[in-house]
Amino acid sequence: MHYFNYRDGRLYCEEVDIKKIAESVGTPFYLYSYRTLVRHFKSFSDAFQDINHIICFSVKANSNIAILRIFSKLGGGADIVSGGELYRALKAGVDPKKIVFSGVGKRMDEMEFALNSDILMFNVESHQELLELNRIAERINKKASIAIRVNPDIDPKTHPYISTGLRENKFGIDIDTALEEYSLAKKLPNIEPIGISCHIGSQLLQIDPFIDSLKRLLSLLEKLKEMGIKIRYLDIGGGLGIRYKDEEPPHPKQYADAIKKEIKDLDITLILEPGRVIVGNAGILVTKVLYRKEQYGKIFFIVDAGMNDLIRPSLYGSYHEILPVEKDKKEEVIADIVGPICESADFFAKKRKVPLFEPGDLVAIMSAGAYGFSMSSNYNSRPRPCEVLVKGSEFFVIRKRETYDDLIRGESIPEFL
Repeated sequence: MHYFNYRDGRLYCEEVDIKKIAESVGTPFYLYSYRTLVRHFKSFSDAFQDINHIICFSVKANSNIAILRIFSKLGGGADIVSGGELYRALKAGVDPKKIVFSGVGKRMDEMEFALNSDILMFNVESHQELLELNRIAERINKKASIAIRVNPDIDPKTHPYISTGLRENKFGIDIDTALEEYSLAKKLPNIEPIGISCHIGSQLLQIDPFIDSLKRLLSLLEKLKEMGIKIRYLDIGGGLGIRYKDEEPPHPKQYADAIKKEIKDLDITLILEPGRVIVGNAGILVTKVLYRKEQYGKIFFIVDAGMNDLIRPSLYGSYHEILPVEKDKKEEVIADIVGPICESADFFAKKRKVPLFEPGDLVAIMSAGAYGFSMSSNYNSRPRPCEVLVKGSEFFVIRKRETYDDLIRGESIPEFL
């Protein structure tokens, strides 16, 4: 459940009229509901309250430091995949001992930054990464706590671009060879294996793939125990899906109950990396209609947000509900909602039944809190939108709208020009 609802024909975020926010900050803008963020985080965390666990929010889903601070104050940690995400998490006040570092391409400077920040552990994804991490840790006189991210070759039944647990994917180490890497890790002087990690994909709508992969991890856990390796953390990743249209994803409690049934007798701390399931439906993108265009029997509504602001429909063909910020008695038409970017892929909806919008009308693109701003760009030299957080009857700009000066910051023209 979220806190975006109509009142007297106007769309509100909690107690604030969204039209009034638009009048104050301009369009387009991302808008997040504090109550929804808290509710979703607690719903997930409470489902695991009777076992040792850490909720490491997946920073890639939404990396605004105000959002990260909310989860940190609720006891959450962070799942990071870059030095920049580590920097953000620390700036937001996340406890380093609740940070796990995933990702297949960790740079040497990023590993050193994480070691000096004393994070909980690295989720190692390749043989060479393991050796490099040991070298860096030795050079700076640190010991790196690690989990091997294993690839269980489990079909997550999701979009191929966000599948990460199949043999053909670039992520993790083949579960059948993971024992060799753990054996090596045990011998390396500046490495301490303390966990097992796995993440099979995103926007999963069934529990079975999670349980299938978990069973493979538990089998590996038993073998590691026989090798004398004490595993204290089991990181089962994230990936639980949300409703964009008519999907019926499992509730976090169903997900938790199924997992707890498998690990009830284990003396471990469970690490979970939810992202989309917490922030996806807690945020929207608000944009304004610039023009209505009709040609060849088609209607286009051209809005002032583009694929640079929200790329999911262009990249994945993803569905986002389109709602008017002000409801009225307008007739409905079949139309495409498109942006101003010079690409045919610049669309938010195709052949969608929507009101007959007029220039100046505000449009809400729903379920945009995850992988929205965090995947945005300056393509076509467009400043990125501002981000706004609503709490009760107040709203706060948590990221200013970029300016033209921001677009060229760091650029220079050589003297010979």
